[in-house]
Amino acid sequence: MEEDDPVVTEDRVPSFDIVAQKIRDIDNTIIIYRVYYLFNTFTYRFQLIKKDRMCIVEIPRHLLEGIGKDGASAEEELVRILREKIEDSECWNEFEG
Repeated sequence: MEEDDPVVTEDRVPSFDIVAQKIRDIDNTIIIYRVYYLFNTFTYRFQLIKKDRMCIVEIPRHLLEGIGKDGASAEEELVRILREKIEDSECWNEFEG
């Protein structure tokens, strides 16, 4: 990762607990390994780990911030993004941690 795309702690990610819960709802064997904030695109990059594989999911900041305000439609969009990536076998690449 580039230096200007730092790892962020979960308390700095809007709606982190909701994202984590939605991931568990889809597949409770997945863990969130790291989250980066991409300043150039205002996107959070979640690195997900399942056994020895990693999948990267990018979620726009405005979507995460909208979950508390926009409610159902923002949550539906979040679930759609997560399902699309998590269920895509091509997203999962070998990972050695």
